Amino acid sequence: MLREIKPKRARSARALAKRAPLVNENVKKVLFLRSTSSSSLANAIMADLFALKRPLAVRFFKKNSIHPFEDASSLEFFSEKNDTSLLCFASHSKKRPHCLTFTRCFGGKVFDMMECTIIQETARTLSQFGGSKCRIGTKPLLSFSGLPFEEGISGDRDYGKFILAKSMFLDLLRGEEAHEVDVEGLQMMITFVATADETTNIQAHGIISMRVWRITTKRSNQKLPRVEIQEIGPRIDFRIGRIRAATESMKTVALKKGKTGEMKPKKNILLDPMGDKLGRIHLGRQNLDELQTRKMKGLKRGREEVTPYGDGSLTIVGTDVEHLESNASDHDLTTSTDDDMENKKQRIR
Repeated sequence: MLREIKPKRARSARALAKRAPLVNENVKKVLFLRSTSSSSLANAIMADLFALKRPLAVRFFKKNSIHPFEDASSLEFFSEKNDTSLLCFASHSKKRPHCLTFTRCFGGKVFDMMECTIIQETARTLSQFGGSKCRIGTKPLLSFSGLPFEEGISGDRDYGKFILAKSMFLDLLRGEEAHEVDVEGLQMMITFVATADETTNIQAHGIISMRVWRITTKRSNQKLPRVEIQEIGPRIDFRIGRIRAATESMKTVALKKGKTGEMKPKKNILLDPMGDKLGRIHLGRQNLDELQTRKMKGLKRGREEVTPYGDGSLTIVGTDVEHLESNASDHDLTTSTDDDMENKKQRIR
């Protein structure tokens, strides 16, 4: 696991905050440096790769006594000091002639490494090709051809070295991330072809051929223009050597995604183009018989309702007949009692 440094002062805390991981990381830069015993061919190829990577590249001309696979502390120091997560180290020895070592760093530590040997017989530098070159900062098209880039070589000791090489070259040459690309800006294409046929040619086993092309469009009699490609160099054939894959613990930390500032979508809540929040409510099936309405005396049940017929007669609806008869008899009694009282008053007078 990576060591966590706890700051003791506010100044060191601000310095560590600048180096902290970001949700959207900056564009990866490459540091090119050479060993004390680097060959002229390795230096020329490294200079051509530097020209393809500019302006996202830094180059050191001073010789450095570094052995990456034995002690990578110097590479880690240079990576953290120059804010470059990718490194290309040129070296030369009798056992490994014309060698380029590609290194990726994460959190100031070496993530993985890959050693590639340049085949001298087929190598050609950028200056050996004529014609116009692409401008600085051109975003290239990357093409990977060959079955080993997808599933490696069956029976090979280093099964994933071609997959590692594809990932390494993608990080090395992809440039800035672009969401929209103009067709006129597609002027350079870099192709990688993997050769892994052990039966026909043993020397071809584990070779990656790199070619750089310039894309030009010309007029045609059709609606679409005619596309032509021209090789502009460099021409490199790599033979993959030693590799150092990333550990599982470091890979888990490196592939972890941070929380973004975007709001998570909530169910049944939407935002319209004006920024207003809209909600959707789902109701069950309503029972209108149990619906509570406004209480009024005129709406009480059992109230007398009189409905007229066409012939002028009246019909009483919703009232008990016996109740009506009792009310009628009470009314007759009260009227008869009132008549008797009037008669008694007249006799007394």
